Amino acid sequence: MNLRHKTLFITGASRGIGLAIALRAARDGANIAIAAKTATPHPKLEGTIHSAAAEIEAIGGRALALVVDVRDEVAVEQAIAQTAAHFGGIDILVNNASAISMTDTQATDLKRYDLMQSINTRGTFLCSKAALPHLRAAANPHILTLSPPLDMQAKWFAPHVAYTIAKFGMSLCTLGHAEEFRQYGIAVNSLWPLTAIDTAAVRNKLPDFAAASRSPAIMADAAYVILTKPAREVSGNFFIDEDVLRAQGRTDFSMYAPRSGAKAELDFFIPDEIAARYG
Repeated sequence: MNLRHKTLFITGASRGIGLAIALRAARDGANIAIAAKTATPHPKLEGTIHSAAAEIEAIGGRALALVVDVRDEVAVEQAIAQTAAHFGGIDILVNNASAISMTDTQATDLKRYDLMQSINTRGTFLCSKAALPHLRAAANPHILTLSPPLDMQAKWFAPHVAYTIAKFGMSLCTLGHAEEFRQYGIAVNSLWPLTAIDTAAVRNKLPDFAAASRSPAIMADAAYVILTKPAREVSGNFFIDEDVLRAQGRTDFSMYAPRSGAKAELDFFIPDEIAARYG
C-alpha cells in the first residue's frame, strides 16, 4: 500500500515535521492540503504555505495551500470542505500544529496558556471533528496526531505544567477518538519522536537542544509506515518513531543524525521503559 492519489490534510505543514510528512507522501503522488498560518515569509521561521506547495509539487505531489488558524472554527471547517471539494475527499488527517512554551507556572502568562490549549488540544479536537464526515467515506482513513504517550508522571508536569497539559490533551483525543471512531474503520494514532527533532520551533525556543536533534525525516518515514497500514488493524497506539522503523527491519539511523555530529538527546515525555531500551 502507498499514498498515491490519497488526500492528506496536514496542519502546520509549512515547515518542520508537518512539511517532512507532506514531502514523504508527495513522493508517492499524494494530494496535500497545507493548512497553516504562514502565507508570507516570517522573520524568524523559514517556509510558507506557498513554498511548501512548491516543494510538494516539485517531487510529484499535488498541493493546496490554505491559510488556516486551527483556533478558528469557521476557517477550519471551510478549509476541510475546500480540500474535499478540490481533491474529491479526505483520506488522512495529520494533527501537527502545536504551540510550545517550556515555562513554569509563574512564568506562564494566561495568554500563552490559552494559546497552547487552543492550538494543541482544541485544534486537534476541532480538526478531527470537522474531518470526520469525509474520513468516514474514505477507503483507508487515518488520523495521526503528533503527541506523546500518556505517561502520567509528575516529572513531565512539574517543569512546564501548562505545556504538558496541552500536549497530553492531544493524546487524550487519540485515546478517545480511537475507540469512538473504531466503528467507522478510522485509525486514530499518535506519533512521538524518541529524540529531539531539529525544527524551527526547537531552534528558536531551545537552541542548545537543537544541536542534539535528529532530522524531521525520521518522523516522516515513521508516519508513512503508519499511514500505509490497513486502518482497521492499527488504531489506538502511541507510537515512537524509531520503534516504528525498527519494527520494519531498520537498524541504521545515521541518515537522521544531528547535523552537529552530537549524540541525539532523548525528547521530552519518553516513558522510562522506552528510554531504558535505548540507553
